[in-house]
Amino acid sequence: MIILGIETATMQVGCAVGGAEGVFASFHASRGRRHAETLAPAIEFVCMQAQIELKEISAIAVDVGPGLYTGLRVGLATAKAMALGLHVPMIGLSSLDLLAFRVRHTRRLIAAVVDARRGEVFYACYRQVPGGVQRLTEPVVASPADLASEVLANGEETLAVGDGALRYSEILEKVSHVELGSQGNASPTADSLVELGHPRAIREEFVQPWEIEPLYLRKADAEVNWQKAPGR
Repeated sequence: MIILGIETATMQVGCAVGGAEGVFASFHASRGRRHAETLAPAIEFVCMQAQIELKEISAIAVDVGPGLYTGLRVGLATAKAMALGLHVPMIGLSSLDLLAFRVRHTRRLIAAVVDARRGEVFYACYRQVPGGVQRLTEPVVASPADLASEVLANGEETLAVGDGALRYSEILEKVSHVELGSQGNASPTADSLVELGHPRAIREEFVQPWEIEPLYLRKADAEVNWQKAPGR
């Protein structure tokens, strides 16, 4: 069973293909917000590198957020169009789950943190379990100070990963028992989508394209600005 993973929730855009043997090929780029221009050629590239044809894909896994509004729209639209065209089901995974999965071998509490802009972050907390991680809290949008307060109150040794943790490092590092993840773990990856998506595909934990919904957690900047416009 071959899985195509599509990741566009942050400044990074990526895709990967893989199966029971692991990830066959992947592509990631993070220079500029060019998700729409980059994604389709990237999918063609990874399929070519993996020596598979689109008709061999069994399911499409996509990051549903939370993340940047425009990036999520590009990834979800592409994933849905391909799933409908190929007549294959989909698997939706959270960007925060993907971030936490990358550091699943730590015994510390994991805070997965995505930069939400506007001085806020999206985050959720996780703990290592056999084979991966378990989410302990629901994804929320809050200020970095609120996140720091929650981690401080928790009192556990914590590993904070994601671009949100790095952007607001000065706030989080004031909490003595918090360690920041590396730049290499700053973004969710399509590789993790494939790795997490494949066992779900084996268990047939699918959804249909029309059932996939993005996890925005708040309104888009354009909608907020429109509602604040004079006369509204």
